[in-house]
Amino acid sequence: MTVKTILTEPNKILRQISLTVKKVEKEEQILMDDMLETMYDAKGIGLAAIQIGIPKRIIVMDISKDNEKNNPMYFVNPIIKNRNLNLSKYLEGCLSLPDQFAEVDRPSTCEVEYLDYNGNKKILKTDGLFATCIQHEMDHLEGILFIDHLSKLKKSMIIKKLSKIKNKEDRVVL
Repeated sequence: MTVKTILTEPNKILRQISLTVKKVEKEEQILMDDMLETMYDAKGIGLAAIQIGIPKRIIVMDISKDNEKNNPMYFVNPIIKNRNLNLSKYLEGCLSLPDQFAEVDRPSTCEVEYLDYNGNKKILKTDGLFATCIQHEMDHLEGILFIDHLSKLKKSMIIKKLSKIKNKEDRVVL
């Protein structure tokens, strides 16, 4: 397994719509293994393939708590069904928006239809943090970041901060 570089906003690739995976094969399984390793290394709970520059409809997640055994989950071509009209609010962050957090309202429950690591079709009912995380990651597949759910002012403030940080990282002081 290989730890990949996570793209950060602003980056045009993060705004691409990811492509449907025709079949889960060894290539996709290796990608999911690398994504999981990358997510764990970055201390995240979810990662979409587009966040490492690969526009495929693939997500990995692990929402287990620190004191629990890891419980990795793999979602290929996920589709959200039956979103609840009741909203829940979570303080969201994102590996592609380092150290930036904001409260986002999302449906409190939903069902997800997807292919698992082996290409088997599954349907899963989600709620709480799980529902929020899967919706957050699925937004990535559509080129949407959590800041797109914020007011224009909050969004522009976060992008401005990230742009300054990125510019500082590009400079080399000798």
